[in-house]
Amino acid sequence: MVTHSKHLPAEERRAATVEAVVKLAAEQNPSEITTTVIAKHMGVTQGALFKHFPTKDAILQAVMEWVAECLLSRVEKAAHSASSPIAAIEAIFMAHVAFVVEHPGVPRMLFGELQRAELTAPKRMAQTLLRNYRERLLRPIEAGKAAGELTPGLDAEAAATLLIGMLQGLVMQSLLAGDVERIRRDAPRVFAIYRRGIGGEK
Repeated sequence: MVTHSKHLPAEERRAATVEAVVKLAAEQNPSEITTTVIAKHMGVTQGALFKHFPTKDAILQAVMEWVAECLLSRVEKAAHSASSPIAAIEAIFMAHVAFVVEHPGVPRMLFGELQRAELTAPKRMAQTLLRNYRERLLRPIEAGKAAGELTPGLDAEAAATLLIGMLQGLVMQSLLAGDVERIRRDAPRVFAIYRRGIGGEK
């Protein structure tokens, strides 16, 4: 929950601003979230925001940095706690699903940034996040091939692309349906088909 105190320390003010933007993105079109809207939501002036962020893009960059740190930390933790490579792939998938359900505004912001024609700092952060996420997927996929859990000739890059595409598809369908919980309901069935496709079904 966003703290509305007008006297927060700098780091807490920055964190509260990021939290406010993520919450607002779940409720309205991210492109319509202005500094005026953010300030009003937080109960502060625009001047107070600009003491910590020189521009709106600087705010969006901070949001993307938070998303990257939080999401990648979650999938790393999920993968490390898994008992096998295929279990790690599933754990990554489900951890990502849980993150989206908790923060439905995040994918809307990511899609928005990646569609911008200009290469802004937030867009670069979003691109970097996707690259780092893909790397974390490739590790258990390659490990699964080496361990004989997955089809030996499996195209690891294509398998990673497909899993990311599955997540994006689930998100898009939930947004169209206006039901974010749909992702959690559909994810296990979708992953079961994916698992059979990559040779992970016993």
